[in-house]
Amino acid sequence: MGYSYDDQNVFARILRGEIPNKTVMETEHSLAFEDINPQAPVHVLVIPKGAYVNYDHFATEASDAEIVDFTRTVGEVCRKLGVAPGAEGAGYRLLANAGADANQEVPHLHVHIFAGGRLGPMIMRRG
Repeated sequence: MGYSYDDQNVFARILRGEIPNKTVMETEHSLAFEDINPQAPVHVLVIPKGAYVNYDHFATEASDAEIVDFTRTVGEVCRKLGVAPGAEGAGYRLLANAGADANQEVPHLHVHIFAGGRLGPMIMRRG
């Protein structure tokens, strides 16, 4: 199964420096920045610097170094934001949409970190 990566997506443009962002953390393989339309008091996105469409694409094709860096960056951002329960934070939610049924809006892997208050149910309940 192949993935077609659109190098004009907003996150690719952010990575190239064409669109500014409010960086929270940057590593060799990852970038974390504040969401421009926050859906919670704390809303940060973490993206790999590589051209990966979604999580399964990343898990299948990324190098071990990229996977470790991305995973550790998510954890370090949560600690840095003061939301990690192990660091006395009140908690957070991670969300990564993949594909049309999940409402993925940008075709570049990104993990949302939501925190800063009660977040409600994980997904909307079906009536």
